[in-house]
Amino acid sequence: MSFREHTIRDFCLLLQSSNKSDRIMPSNKNAFNRYLILDELLSDRLHNYSIQDLTDIVEVRLSKDGLEGVTKRCIEKDIVDLEYAPVFAEIERYKSESGKRCVRYADPTFSIFNKKLSNEERNLLCEVLETIGQFDGLDNFEWLEAFRQKLGVKDHDRIIYFSNNPYLTNSNLLGTLFNYISNKVAIHLQYRLFNQKEIKGIDFHPYLLKQYNNRWFVIGAADSDGKILTFPLDRIQGINALHDLRYKPQPEGLTDRYEDIIGITYYENAPVEHIIFWVGDKSSGYIATKPIHGSQREIKGENAASLYTRHPGLQGGTFFSIDCIINYELVREFITYGPELLVLTPVSLQEQISERVRQMNEKYLNLRI
Repeated sequence: MSFREHTIRDFCLLLQSSNKSDRIMPSNKNAFNRYLILDELLSDRLHNYSIQDLTDIVEVRLSKDGLEGVTKRCIEKDIVDLEYAPVFAEIERYKSESGKRCVRYADPTFSIFNKKLSNEERNLLCEVLETIGQFDGLDNFEWLEAFRQKLGVKDHDRIIYFSNNPYLTNSNLLGTLFNYISNKVAIHLQYRLFNQKEIKGIDFHPYLLKQYNNRWFVIGAADSDGKILTFPLDRIQGINALHDLRYKPQPEGLTDRYEDIIGITYYENAPVEHIIFWVGDKSSGYIATKPIHGSQREIKGENAASLYTRHPGLQGGTFFSIDCIINYELVREFITYGPELLVLTPVSLQEQISERVRQMNEKYLNLRI
């Protein structure tokens, strides 16, 4: 039995042995888990929980552990018991902005379970803080410095430098969004698209923060239809927490979709394409050691000889293949290599790149007129 389970067991036994003979608190695994879950939810300041909300959440989490469910009456009694010996928790009953009757600990730092960190845990946290603290992109993480001081972490010379753009608009929103995502809080997001003056608003369930090309994006679902949307942080005009809006959980497989693309642009129902390309000798070593996509493979032997036969104009170089969805970032990545990278298949991608190069060439020619 873990330390926390011992703590909960002792707490339940103390309640049983109290003078309140009209209350019976069973010291079983169901009770252990109930108090653990309630202690977490009652200290939450990012959600407004009614008794029914607490009942529903405890019911779901108990069922995941294969334990019996609970009734609303059971949760009500658990909360009342927390207000008496031996815990004496101060429970605050209040109304949310929507008028819902809610409960929580009056002191958000209160917990019925306290455990000092072991030396091993403390050292691990120090290492994590040192790593995170070196990442300048995580603004609005004021708690990091407070936590660092509490643990007695001393400043050290930097070992790792993360690539980031300190002048990026709205980089301070990264910490705010991280907080909402980790605490599963829905938000009202105001944004403005490029080349548009109109500010639009959307009720949004944030799931992921993703960086690409020194730019941060938040990915989540629209509350209205559940459609997965992506917003660059520099396009966001404002964020407000929607504490009374039930947070929709992240759809299964959301993170997996980004394994099939380069960058951030994901096209629903777009197929994964088998892409074959040739790279000249000047860039082949670079691309071999810094793959364009995780699926990249070098084509050798008879397969490479066959490609040279089909494309006699190619001299030297190396053939590669990747399997991913064709999107804006992929096309842009290929174009950056200029004549050192030529797409052989599929023809549709070849034509996209060719058309982009033609347009560039035409614009340069017009500059000379």
